[in-house]
Amino acid sequence: MMSGTRVVLMRLLSLVVVVTFVCTKGAEGARAFFVFGDSLVDSGNNDYLPTTARADSPPYGTDYPTHRPTGRFSNGYNLPDLISQHIGSESTLPYLSPQLSGQKLLVGANFASAGIGILNDTGIQFVGILRMFQQFALFEQYQQRLSAEVGAAQAKRLVNGTLVLVTLGGNDFVNNYFLTPVSARSRQFTVPQFCRYLISEYRNILMRLYELGARRVLVTGTGPLGCVPSQLATRSRNGECVPQLQEASQIFNPLLVQMTRQINSQVGSEVFVAVNAFQMNMNFITDPQRFGFVTSKIACCGQGRFNGLGTCTAVSNLCPNRDTYAFWDAYHPSQRALGFIVRGIFSGTSDIMTPMNLSTIMAFDSNIC
Repeated sequence: MMSGTRVVLMRLLSLVVVVTFVCTKGAEGARAFFVFGDSLVDSGNNDYLPTTARADSPPYGTDYPTHRPTGRFSNGYNLPDLISQHIGSESTLPYLSPQLSGQKLLVGANFASAGIGILNDTGIQFVGILRMFQQFALFEQYQQRLSAEVGAAQAKRLVNGTLVLVTLGGNDFVNNYFLTPVSARSRQFTVPQFCRYLISEYRNILMRLYELGARRVLVTGTGPLGCVPSQLATRSRNGECVPQLQEASQIFNPLLVQMTRQINSQVGSEVFVAVNAFQMNMNFITDPQRFGFVTSKIACCGQGRFNGLGTCTAVSNLCPNRDTYAFWDAYHPSQRALGFIVRGIFSGTSDIMTPMNLSTIMAFDSNIC
């Protein structure tokens, strides 16, 4: 077993490997930011796509500064917005937005698309969404556009130095494996087998992201899928979290941590940081009052049991105070709940952020530059 001093030295050496990349800033000195994934991080790409997975009508965006829908599956800001605020940057625009051009490219871009999963057959019911291979194709296109703006060498430095967020996995369970009583994937795999299969495919995605230049990547695990209002409404008798989905999350997430560690060892640097979204969500789900919520079971916007049936629309039940609800709609945390998750990303201990939290990463990168 290595001594404590040697462990520290090895970690410092692995961080130094990426020092030449992390010193490049985006517009006005702030760190650029790329986002990939599903509806938890989509900032409006689906508004430009022929899909039913949209958040482009009220009351979505009711607490956003404009009080209008933005394509975010939130009452206000979403997870990438809040991270951007913490790193001192403006929010990244959806890549499909016509406003993303010129100097705006230096801020970064959001490629996420609601409804997608790790697997290409996840979310087929939503039709025209951007699956991961398509998000990566757009990322390559972005790099070409950035090169035309600032030159190839500077573009490469900016991409290598950017902070990246990847959020995937939840839809592979709720909108694929567990979507129907007996799905094609559930006939093919047991839950543990499916989790291992997802991790092997997720590994391919992360390695492709590394090939495309990402060197600082936050990788979120799945939240407590059995506790979201949609699952309470359809699968729970008394409002207890659904055991099958909780089990799936608890198998998947440790495998994700293990996989990111293996990749980091392979590439010789701590590129990928695993985010324990399950535990951060469970903190306010199991004890909502401690966080100032009146409920963690009933969605603010929706209908049916727990407001968990269907989508959030203008005719849905709508709570008067979104800050007192842990969930905004049937699937997505409220803006205030996301704030607690972002605090965990920045200052969480090793059981939440592996191998380090974002504050440590930002401080280290800042000191080296």
